[in-house]
Amino acid sequence: MHRRQVSAFLELDVTEPALLAFQVAVASASAQETLSITRDGAPVPWREVAAPHDGRLHVLDAQVGRTVLEYTATVEGALPERETPELDLLAYRRPSRYCPSDRLLSIAGAEFRGIDDTGELVSAVREFVHGRLFYVGGSSGPTDDAVDTLLLGEGVCRDYAHLAVALLRARDVPARLAAVYAPGLDPMDFHAVVEAWVDGSWRVVDATGLAPRRSMLRIGTGRDAADTAFLSVHHGTADLLSVNVLAVVDDLPTDDGREVVTLT
Repeated sequence: MHRRQVSAFLELDVTEPALLAFQVAVASASAQETLSITRDGAPVPWREVAAPHDGRLHVLDAQVGRTVLEYTATVEGALPERETPELDLLAYRRPSRYCPSDRLLSIAGAEFRGIDDTGELVSAVREFVHGRLFYVGGSSGPTDDAVDTLLLGEGVCRDYAHLAVALLRARDVPARLAAVYAPGLDPMDFHAVVEAWVDGSWRVVDATGLAPRRSMLRIGTGRDAADTAFLSVHHGTADLLSVNVLAVVDDLPTDDGREVVTLT
């Protein structure tokens, strides 16, 4: 894998003291990176908290003022895929906040009846979600789940991912959501894709088809967007003023969506 360079700039207006948790750092111990957080131009202390699957949260007790996070990273090569404990495979079969797979059992059973091969099922789910939804920026709200997305018929990357995850879990396939940097994405932003457990490894599924999967860099991994949000405000008040994301790779690969790809 060629060298990938990523950066993120987040600007917030904190109007009441708040506990902020950022999840923008790549999940790679080998990254060459810088991270700074300032309030009204002055550095403020933050702490790093380990998240599942090598993810990292950067947490601070934010006071009133203009808070800015700036992050850059350069990554060369790829880490080997870690062993997946059986507990994870059980957890990623269950319904979650944004992926209520138990409410999609009938639809999944009807749409994918007779597909017993897991790899074929994953491909069928990708094609179903890709063909069923229209990508429309701003069309969904922060509380919309996979059922809302299916009924609405449109959404953004996280909505595509939630619907695919929920349908796969409804067919008893372990599936999880990964937040990534995605070189080639247009418009550039944080991106969400699915990882499905197929033949003993996690296969990347991106029903949007908006970026090649081989150049993606993992940020966070979890049950759904509740575990992988780039910003969480746990109390107080903070308004997000601007977000600027950049991700580039030396040689952008091609991707027809059908090739088996793992996110490492």
